[in-house]
Amino acid sequence: MLEAVNELALGETFSFDELVGAVQRRRRRRLRIVELADLGDHDGLCAIWLMTESEDLVLHAHSDSTLHQQQFVLHELAHMILGHDVDVDDDPDAPDFLLPDIPPETRRRLLRRQDLDTAEEVIAETLADHLAAAIRGSAMHRSRYLEIFG
Repeated sequence: MLEAVNELALGETFSFDELVGAVQRRRRRRLRIVELADLGDHDGLCAIWLMTESEDLVLHAHSDSTLHQQQFVLHELAHMILGHDVDVDDDPDAPDFLLPDIPPETRRRLLRRQDLDTAEEVIAETLADHLAAAIRGSAMHRSRYLEIFG
């Protein structure tokens, strides 16, 4: 897990924006992050990662807490960093008729993520926590620098 983060070459602390830039460079794709106010209201979904032919899109629910929103997004970034889009199982019996406008790979990943106790979900959340700590460390380091050196 930490090998994947080290490959981003960000160091021990980094900003959220630096992380997003590194993920875009590694994946060689644009990454858009969009808040959807209705997400999570009825289905409990906090965030979702969708892939199009040209970009990655992370949709996340609204929260009054910026840190909470950031954690939603970090979890999805963790899936990207860990390559959880690469090992999607092909299932010819997947119910295409339920979600016809969503690409098959995304549909299977969505259906698989309904079980939050899978190893993949636990590892992604663990990595999201690690990323959040590094971002907090970056913010603290920068604020201490300003306190000392003004």
